[in-house]
Amino acid sequence: MILMKDIVRDDQKGTVLRDYAAKVSFPLAEEDQKLAHDLMEYLEVSQDEELAQKYGLRAGVGLAAPQVNISKQMAAVLVPSDDEEDDTPIFKDVIINPVIVSESVQMGALTEGEGCLSVDRDVPGYVPRHDRITLKYQNVEGQTQKIRLKHYPAIVCQHEIDHLHGVLFYDHINKDNPFKAPEGTVFFG
Repeated sequence: MILMKDIVRDDQKGTVLRDYAAKVSFPLAEEDQKLAHDLMEYLEVSQDEELAQKYGLRAGVGLAAPQVNISKQMAAVLVPSDDEEDDTPIFKDVIINPVIVSESVQMGALTEGEGCLSVDRDVPGYVPRHDRITLKYQNVEGQTQKIRLKHYPAIVCQHEIDHLHGVLFYDHINKDNPFKAPEGTVFFG
């Protein structure tokens, strides 16, 4: 199981966190199947308050392979339901070789900014992202998936795809005015 000690931090030298990750080939090698499982397992366990406390995990909605120092285009995403009566996740999958094929002009951002398991400090500021995206990726079986996402799930997937390209969320924050967002930005959270 992936633990916090296994997650590389943005201030660590000699990691792949800032590299452009390599594409994953199919069928998945055994080590890639294990990686996909372990990334998703971290998210599932971290979102269970009792288990997260037991293992000392920070809650996460996404975890990319470069965050565990593996330079591959693979990330797990688990956006939990916000419906008290239906706990089916809004989006749950391991996205492999993901590509955003279209995006809205409308921007979106989280009111409290973004966080990251690889960043141990608060970095204040808005992180403008596309409010709606069409995402194309392969799942662990190698099947091509195409899905439209909006609002929070779209933001989460863009954050994880950034990890596959060596980009961290705070790279998007306006350096001169951290709380200045593009005109018309929709805020969530």
